[in-house]
Amino acid sequence: MAAKYSENITITLPLANGQLEALTLEAPGPWRKPTQLLRSRKVYAAAHVTPKVLGNNVPGARADIDWDATMAFRRELWSWGVGIADAMDTAQRGMGLDWAATQELINRSAAEAAFIATPERTVRDLLACGAGTDQLDPAAVEPGEEGLAAVLAAYREQIAVVEASGAKVIIMASRALAKVAASPQDYLDLYGTLLSEVKEPVVLHWLGTMFDPALAGYWGSSDVASATATFQTLIDAHSTKVDGVKVSLLDAGHEVALRASLPEGVRLYTGDDFNYPELIDGDGTRHSDALLGIFAAIAPAASTALQEYDAGRPREARAILDSTRNLGLHIFEAPTYYYKTGIAFLAWLNGHQAGFQMVGGLHAGRNLNHLVKLFRLANTAALLLKPELAAARMACYLNAAGVASELSRAPMISEGVSE
Repeated sequence: MAAKYSENITITLPLANGQLEALTLEAPGPWRKPTQLLRSRKVYAAAHVTPKVLGNNVPGARADIDWDATMAFRRELWSWGVGIADAMDTAQRGMGLDWAATQELINRSAAEAAFIATPERTVRDLLACGAGTDQLDPAAVEPGEEGLAAVLAAYREQIAVVEASGAKVIIMASRALAKVAASPQDYLDLYGTLLSEVKEPVVLHWLGTMFDPALAGYWGSSDVASATATFQTLIDAHSTKVDGVKVSLLDAGHEVALRASLPEGVRLYTGDDFNYPELIDGDGTRHSDALLGIFAAIAPAASTALQEYDAGRPREARAILDSTRNLGLHIFEAPTYYYKTGIAFLAWLNGHQAGFQMVGGLHAGRNLNHLVKLFRLANTAALLLKPELAAARMACYLNAAGVASELSRAPMISEGVSE
């Protein structure tokens, strides 16, 4: 690419021991938006929501969404050629986003998707939305037939909303079902009923306890092998109604084995935000597609890597994905369910939202040292897309936190990047 003049920006950052160190920012990577459909992998980026800056963004408050910023971020992701997985745990389902706001999110996102859909890239390709049972309070349901009936009704209500929107349905794991199910057969019966009723194939989502501790024992067992056997039985019995499965257990070996055992035509959408480079790259026989929260943070790099796969350059594609791995490992470190905080922080640094806030006060989910390291790793991965803005916002954040931070600039020549 042609060189262009830029700014050599240096920011003072704290180290964990309290000392200060200057960091010179990298230019953004040579990321490019696609000029045609991405074809070699089917991918969805799980997007977060942005609250109103002056909203009551405290724990326990109802979600008050900045819809303009939230929809603008989705349009940005689509411009990189990836689909969007919406109304998922990344959007704070069960952690600040209530069902009323979720319904509006699904319908608004679907309307945006319909506006840009084409015969080659349908609304279902552009958008998949989570259907769960979070309008139910798990504390209000008890094991037994009555509890199972309440869970089934809740699932039906949410699936109807997603289907009416035109989006692909993702059947999410249910905290209420984890409480009321007494055996693997309860899962098979309930999911089997839902799969017999859905209009088009769905994605089944198995979320591990590192993402949501309330899902312990899902599929009727805390033993992963036993739970997987139940999951496999369900898929085999209803394969024509299963577009794919997303398994978020952060266990690459488990995913590879499951991927090999799936019926023909059922995709494995990796949900492994630690091991996605090798899982997407594949083993020479099979590869995983993707439905990932980290893709919302690394969309420019991920899109460029996918374009390399499409062009028959897998080595280059894998190198790009590998270059983002350390950032993903950090964002999703334990306690993993606070990964959303890092995704929102990077979105703020890159100018996709006016303030670093999240619904339910979740912007307090990570400490200062974590966010400083995130800034460093995003810089190393060349994913600070507007370095001057990112540095200015980071300096403001540090100063407000009580860390004196300074910026300096000197002219330099760096490689140009795509818009």
